[in-house]
Amino acid sequence: MEDISLVTVVFMLPLLGALPLIFVRNLTHQTIRWLALGVSLATFGLSLLLVKNFDTAVAGLQMVQKWDWISGGNFTIRYYVGVDGISLWLVLLTTFIMPLAILASFGPIKERVRLYYIFLLLMEWAMIGVFVAQDLFLFYIFWEVTLVPMYFLIGIWGAEDRIYAAVKFFLYTMAGSLLMLLAILWLGNEAGTFSLPDIIARLNSGDLSFSTATGRWLFLAFGIAFAIKVPMWPLHSWLPDAHVQAPTAGSVILAGVLLKMGTYGFVRFNLPLFPEASKTFAPYIAVLAVIGIIYGAWVSYGQKDVKKLVAYSSISHLGFVMLGIFALNSSGIEGSILQMVNHGISTGGLFLMVGMLYERRHTKLMSAFGGIWNAMPLYSGISLVIVLSSMGLPGLNGFVGEFTILLGSANSEQFSMWFTAAAAVGIILAAVYMLYMFNTVFMGALDKDENKNLPDLNWQEAWSLVPILVMVLVIGLQAGYFFDFMDGSVKQLIDQVNATVVAAAGQ
Repeated sequence: MEDISLVTVVFMLPLLGALPLIFVRNLTHQTIRWLALGVSLATFGLSLLLVKNFDTAVAGLQMVQKWDWISGGNFTIRYYVGVDGISLWLVLLTTFIMPLAILASFGPIKERVRLYYIFLLLMEWAMIGVFVAQDLFLFYIFWEVTLVPMYFLIGIWGAEDRIYAAVKFFLYTMAGSLLMLLAILWLGNEAGTFSLPDIIARLNSGDLSFSTATGRWLFLAFGIAFAIKVPMWPLHSWLPDAHVQAPTAGSVILAGVLLKMGTYGFVRFNLPLFPEASKTFAPYIAVLAVIGIIYGAWVSYGQKDVKKLVAYSSISHLGFVMLGIFALNSSGIEGSILQMVNHGISTGGLFLMVGMLYERRHTKLMSAFGGIWNAMPLYSGISLVIVLSSMGLPGLNGFVGEFTILLGSANSEQFSMWFTAAAAVGIILAAVYMLYMFNTVFMGALDKDENKNLPDLNWQEAWSLVPILVMVLVIGLQAGYFFDFMDGSVKQLIDQVNATVVAAAGQ
């Protein structure tokens, strides 16, 4: 048997770490918490070796592992994993976010503790699987597996309307996934394999082809599944309910990683598999993206619940990501990949902030606060930096991603400069609603008795937020380092899209 790839080790470690929690029943709650945190930290540490061993001069997959899993009459399903410049930072985002979510759960989660941490580790395993899988069927398995832990995290440990939110989340995502499954089965049957690199190679060589109409239908089948997960307007209505009802760690994981599965899917599957359809639908997706940017920002401003405000802001931020992807140039796509990471860090931090306030006051209404800075200066100072990063302040992580996306959008051959101008309005609106929230919650007089003796951050909360603060600054000041890892893979993707479209036009 071939040597075990580092990707496989990183991918399988959360599953292996969950096994003691599953089978050993007499562990104390404290042991369970520290075991889960230890496993997640070990996974993050090993994932850093992916960066260390990654060759930026290689555009294709690295640290690959594959073997045949299921062989049929005219198809083969493989265990096929690897990383490239498109997926590397999303794997790192997953392994970075999970220890923070686990640490933030130490205090709030007091019931069914063992089951809770089992679901968190299984969630991490499945999310990493989505980002490293290179077989369509294997990808679909992990795409669906992520639904189960999140369904229970919301449904068991969520707020008052948790069952409604959990069922809505599950049904929305499952409906789109069925369309994607049909498209995967069609592709696998037509190509005789579910291996994504093999299918793309055959499309590029002309050995495999399908009609323009078929390509567009397949694009839509994949695209609807991904658009629901993003979520793009108007398929977004499940998101605010899921965020508001989920426990803090559930919201952090949902915003930090789970939504990126949708945007990643467009880059990994739709662009290289259906390049003609991608160019055809790019202006229409740009319209929906810009509507999402403006709509998400506008609705955020109207919220009285701070957690709902952060939830709706994700619709706006991920509209930028979709705009960059379908600019179909290197600047747009690289900016989108970095912005996926930036959004995960900044919005994950915002949900941690909200969760910490909720644990102290058991309310998420902005009107219940005011002047919090006077009672909790350390918490407020860190929160200010995270809020500014979400707004896209120059020098922080959010600015780099949004600027690069707008640069790609402005230079796109797929749609008008007016899309860029409209999207830029969303940046202004983001400043409006984020500063409104910060001013209402943190500034002014500390005039409510309930807030006067609120404790500042404890060690556990500080260690949840400080890594967020560090990454906000590191990416903001050293973005070029992160782009270096993407360059080769993104340029290869753009070349594949353009070459396939040209070849199809010449037939």
